[in-house]
Amino acid sequence: MKVSLIEKPGVLVLADRNEPQIMNPTDVKMKVKCVGICGSDMHILHGTNAFAVYPLVWGHEAVGEVLEVGRAVTKVKPGDHIAAEPIRYCGTCYACKKGRHNACHNLKVMGAHIDGAAQEYFVLPEENTFLIPSEIPYEHAVLTEPFTIGAQACLRGGVEAGDTVFIMGAGTIGLTILVNAKLLGAKVIISDIFDEKLDFARGLGADVCLNAKKQDVIEEVKNITDGYGANVVVDAVCTVSSFEQAIDAAGAAGRIVEMSFNTKPSEIAPVKLAAKELTVLGSRHQTNRFLPVIEYLKAGKLPVDDFVTRKYPLSEVSEAFHYAGKHPALVRKIIVEME
Repeated sequence: MKVSLIEKPGVLVLADRNEPQIMNPTDVKMKVKCVGICGSDMHILHGTNAFAVYPLVWGHEAVGEVLEVGRAVTKVKPGDHIAAEPIRYCGTCYACKKGRHNACHNLKVMGAHIDGAAQEYFVLPEENTFLIPSEIPYEHAVLTEPFTIGAQACLRGGVEAGDTVFIMGAGTIGLTILVNAKLLGAKVIISDIFDEKLDFARGLGADVCLNAKKQDVIEEVKNITDGYGANVVVDAVCTVSSFEQAIDAAGAAGRIVEMSFNTKPSEIAPVKLAAKELTVLGSRHQTNRFLPVIEYLKAGKLPVDDFVTRKYPLSEVSEAFHYAGKHPALVRKIIVEME
């Protein structure tokens, strides 16, 4: 079978491998239909992901059809359409026992620590499969995982109806946070440096869009909130300075949700945290967000069609990555169709 392999930073190839087989009673074998290209995949290709292990089959946003199941599988059956949860967790560490398997001490993420789903056939544990209604196109279903990231950010920030949420960054993840926050009844302010992204965010229901190149976004947030600041600030820009700005944009008793894996330290004066009694939370992957997001998907509440920027066949995967890298203002989701 064909796989899309990142041999080392900067080197993306199509390779031949033996088709994987079911080895455990709870294994599920799927024929992969679509894989989405995520910003983290771009970082892995460019060698800027600190967690990546090379050589690596990329791809953690995947959907497909069940071909075969192990003898102990009861959740899915051949012919079912499924979305793949990309994280593997131990179930026994402190985080897992607290129900936060996304922060597992022994966490493995497909497409980063272990091979991902950019291959024609893929075997994964039953617990990592989620049923998708067959009437939902695969190109829409593949957006399930990205929307779980937005749902997790809102969960971590405790977003509620009536909150004012300030999202820094209108990239794909920032936009999924926007959609989830609006579904929860929040007022949403979003910023970016590209007007094209902000125009799209406005179409998704953003209440206020700010261009960080043209406006002092911190002052604008304070003006919009009568000097108070946002109740929830989500840093989806993920730079050294954006974390610092997030602290300044938050109001008293506010929550800051940090999405960044930046290894460079930011300078935060402790008084800024203590004086406003802010809560700073990390957000990584998702915890039990697949089912609620799939319910949104089934109800037609997710603007999935608008998120699909382009589709490429597996044979043109290099062109897909190239386009994603060259057009950051236009790309929301590039999909690679495996057939």
